[in-house]
Amino acid sequence: MSSSALSNGSQVTSAVAAIIEDAAGRVLLCRQAGGHRLWGLPGGRVRAAESPVHAVIRDIREETGLETEILELIGLYQLTGDGCGASTPDLFVHVFRGRIDGDGGPALNAPGRISGLGWHDTDCLPEPMTATTRTAIADATAGRTGVIREVQRDAEPEIIDA
Repeated sequence: MSSSALSNGSQVTSAVAAIIEDAAGRVLLCRQAGGHRLWGLPGGRVRAAESPVHAVIRDIREETGLETEILELIGLYQLTGDGCGASTPDLFVHVFRGRIDGDGGPALNAPGRISGLGWHDTDCLPEPMTATTRTAIADATAGRTGVIREVQRDAEPEIIDA
């Protein structure tokens, strides 16, 4: 995991995610296994001495079993705010557009982290969803790349029973 302090003294953690579409234009989303069980893009934290591109390829493989080719950077998103409590560090997320490299579909490879995988139409996305995922999908759908945004955390949703 990569983290550092901002000039105002707060902590920031680096993470990665990817927008992967199937032939029908649907986006692959993962549902968290714990906590608020939010839907989000496949990805995770960047490990020490790991590049964001290598991190996103690794995380997609670990979570879905898919090999992915990274095509472009959709944007850099700083997730901030105290919607999940004042002690929650900022999250700096590199969101890429990826393409499945090879045949086959996603498989649930990380059941401790992910409780579900699914392809979703961008005009009918599941809830609850992470604020970064919602923002990045909107940017990608609008054809934007190289975006730099600050995204405010949503208030904590109710915890859903398993």
